[in-house]
Amino acid sequence: MSITTEEFVQLVNDDIGVQVGASELEADFDALPGWDSLHLLKLVTALEKSTGRKVPVGRLLEARSLGEIHRLASAS
Repeated sequence: MSITTEEFVQLVNDDIGVQVGASELEADFDALPGWDSLHLLKLVTALEKSTGRKVPVGRLLEARSLGEIHRLASAS
């Protein structure tokens, strides 16, 4: 099951607790207020629960933006 951009933004806002809009998905993590590595772990768990599929954690760790993570999760 693929996840749309709108669903991904809602997941980040609701499940991760980081408030972003679609326009901020390509921002580097360093530019996101309050972002830290724990958010990435929460996001992996939320994505796997939402899509019912494993996500490539190794590749996610190399990502520099939520947009990259969304593309990786949608492709897996």
